[in-house]
Amino acid sequence: MLIRPACRSDYQAWRPLYDGYNAFYGRQGDTALPDDLVEAIWERFFDPAEPVHALVAEEGGEVLGISHYLFHRSVLHLQDSCYLQDVFTVPAARGKGIGRALIDEVYSVAEAAGCAKVYWTTHETNTASRRLYDKVAEHRGFIVYTHKLI
Repeated sequence: MLIRPACRSDYQAWRPLYDGYNAFYGRQGDTALPDDLVEAIWERFFDPAEPVHALVAEEGGEVLGISHYLFHRSVLHLQDSCYLQDVFTVPAARGKGIGRALIDEVYSVAEAAGCAKVYWTTHETNTASRRLYDKVAEHRGFIVYTHKLI
């Protein structure tokens, strides 16, 4: 398995995984992200001025997983933080270490960038992923609040 930065030619393989990730969280059908928004998000990964990045997990020429992360400032330390926004694998490949490999690569990239920490959120009902997350990170009991503006 190869974990690597996404490249432009990965779009056709990335898109179904990104759509699957969004469907997992209820963004499908009438609530699916519009194509123009998804394409704009994809373009951000290739803009050096953007803090967002994408990784793909590839095996035998097939993209089996994706992760997205971004760097941002903090008011707690001088080093940037890394927010791991998404991790998703194709259902047939789950339990084969792809999610862990994607997270480990984000850890490596964030460490190389001088980040103080990597963190992420997940839904409390995401029990399968939480089993992995409990092995690779510490849950410190924080609860996430969201107020939608748009």
